[in-house]
Amino acid sequence: MDTAALLAFAALSVGLAATPGPNMLYLVSRTLTQGRRAGLVSLLGCQAGSGIIMLGAAAGVTAALLAVPLAYDALRLGGAAYLLWLAWQSIRPGGQPIFAPRPMPVESDARLFSVGVATAVLNPKVALFYVAVLPPFMNPALGGLFWQALLLGSIQIIICTLFDAALLLGAGRVARFLATRPAWLSAQRWVMGIALTLLAGKLALDGRR
Repeated sequence: MDTAALLAFAALSVGLAATPGPNMLYLVSRTLTQGRRAGLVSLLGCQAGSGIIMLGAAAGVTAALLAVPLAYDALRLGGAAYLLWLAWQSIRPGGQPIFAPRPMPVESDARLFSVGVATAVLNPKVALFYVAVLPPFMNPALGGLFWQALLLGSIQIIICTLFDAALLLGAGRVARFLATRPAWLSAQRWVMGIALTLLAGKLALDGRR
């Protein structure tokens, strides 16, 4: 697998990590309510859930690419459509602010971890990323599709873990900053939306490598 493909996939993984969704909403809410330690325990649960999805998707995507000749193009176009959907979610009006305070009960570590796992497993954003965005970066000519999927999935999980950990550690400061500077939050949403749209166009126009 060439370096350019890995870097492009890493960029998309950063886009996934920076796009608000159920995981981010839960992690930030838990951190603001119960503190950084609770947020980090919840993060471990979320990434364990993402690992479960990644293993299942790696097996399923590998089977599809080997069994159906047109599966590559179908998944590539599906990935482009999914990125456009993420772009719309980023810029659509009326979206709920991620850093808005939400009352939540204090939970034990076991409960935090298990809810984190469930949040990730039931998160359609993560599942769709693995099924629609990951396959175009796999190269059947290199063989070992399952291991390619595991490599790419591991890159995504590492990037999301680092991004979310940094977000949680600074959640309080970020919340206070954005509360007095809403224009920054709006600018972030539009930059992310435009970037995801451009990546969707590139994915849709790229043929089989």
